[in-house]
Amino acid sequence: MTQAPAHPKALRRRHDREIVSLAVPAFGALVAEPLFLMVDSAIVGHLGTPQLAGLAIAAALLSTAVSVFVFLAYATTAAVARRVGAGDLQAAIRQGMDGIWLALLLGVAVVVLTIPTAPWLVDIFGASGTAGPYAVTYLRVSSLGIPAMLVVLAATGILRGLQDTRTPLYVAIGGFATNAVLNVGLVYGAGLGIAGSAWGTVIAQCGMAAAYLVVVVRGARRHGASLRPDAAGIRASAQAGAPLLVRTLSLRAVLLIATAVAARLGDAQVAAHQIILSLWSLMAFALDAIAIAGQAIIGRYLGADDAEGARQVCRRMVQWGVVSGVVLGALVIVARPLFIPLFTSDTAVQDTLLPALLVVALSQPIAGVVFVLDGVLMGAGDGPYLARAMLLTLAVFAPVALLVPVLGGGLTALWWAMTLMMTVRMLTLWLRSRSGRWIVTGAAR
Repeated sequence: MTQAPAHPKALRRRHDREIVSLAVPAFGALVAEPLFLMVDSAIVGHLGTPQLAGLAIAAALLSTAVSVFVFLAYATTAAVARRVGAGDLQAAIRQGMDGIWLALLLGVAVVVLTIPTAPWLVDIFGASGTAGPYAVTYLRVSSLGIPAMLVVLAATGILRGLQDTRTPLYVAIGGFATNAVLNVGLVYGAGLGIAGSAWGTVIAQCGMAAAYLVVVVRGARRHGASLRPDAAGIRASAQAGAPLLVRTLSLRAVLLIATAVAARLGDAQVAAHQIILSLWSLMAFALDAIAIAGQAIIGRYLGADDAEGARQVCRRMVQWGVVSGVVLGALVIVARPLFIPLFTSDTAVQDTLLPALLVVALSQPIAGVVFVLDGVLMGAGDGPYLARAMLLTLAVFAPVALLVPVLGGGLTALWWAMTLMMTVRMLTLWLRSRSGRWIVTGAAR
């Protein structure tokens, strides 16, 4: 006797519960990550302006280095979720271990390159003679934590693939608290200055990596998965992550071009741009949490050979993205009189900020669709298409953005160019989702 199909409303409620159960803890973990830098900035800021300037330069370099390798989380999530859907937890954890070994290899390589080149990297960023030595010190010490941070990315991908976003939230909270305590103790108690802040962060990052490894190793032993490095598996992880690396680098190029153009517009414009970019990034965390849920759920459905289930949850998540974007955009418009004075009292910056901020608010529903479909295609392991789509987006955005100073459009025109960029992304992702070519079922793509 065949089982009757679930009622559409009951199916939507089931999807909604699953999305919320994964997205809410994921959002908490995403928001906790930037708090590391906020704590470091608050503590180092009391040492003096040169120290804070040095921290800002080193932190920019470190965040770039780590964000480039975010594919370790994305690719691992998709691969592990597929095997979970196929019911093979041993292979799922084994796949995740390949990602962790790859993270360690990449992390060590980055450290080996960063320590001797730290003065040169700091000079490229135009550090002053007083801030430069502090930046070099912080960069060299903090680079020692990069292998741990990359392991955290890969291990987070494993747990997301296993449909667990709560453990990453708990680890992020623990890491944040440990970092705060160590920074105060080492900077002021031990008198180590900016080096103490860097060491506190490294220790906290290593603690987070250790916590993840304990969880993963327990799971591996429970399901009989090998913990040894496997050359073929590591190569496969690298090959799966390469297209996502191209995608991430293209996106970083978009943000760098936007900041460079804003700098050409004048001090008030670039100050307003930084404020908007901070808000845009915060809203991106909320939308990215839904995308993370999409990666885990879509991968599981495809691994279970349930193509129709993958289509249904994709449609539901797009609805979530649109609604979330509308809500975020409305919040920006309604709350702008409250938060704009918190960022700046300069009337010139405020006047520049307001019209550009309205453009950002209007574009949030587009951003909601982009983030969700990005997550869906990542969960499907459709990295090569994502790389090509992002390269096309960069090719469209770059000339339009570079024309803004020439045509005299100001910051508002720049953010219309950013909206064009998001629209191109939405169209490329929507066409792919409509085609159905992303739907490849089975334990491996």
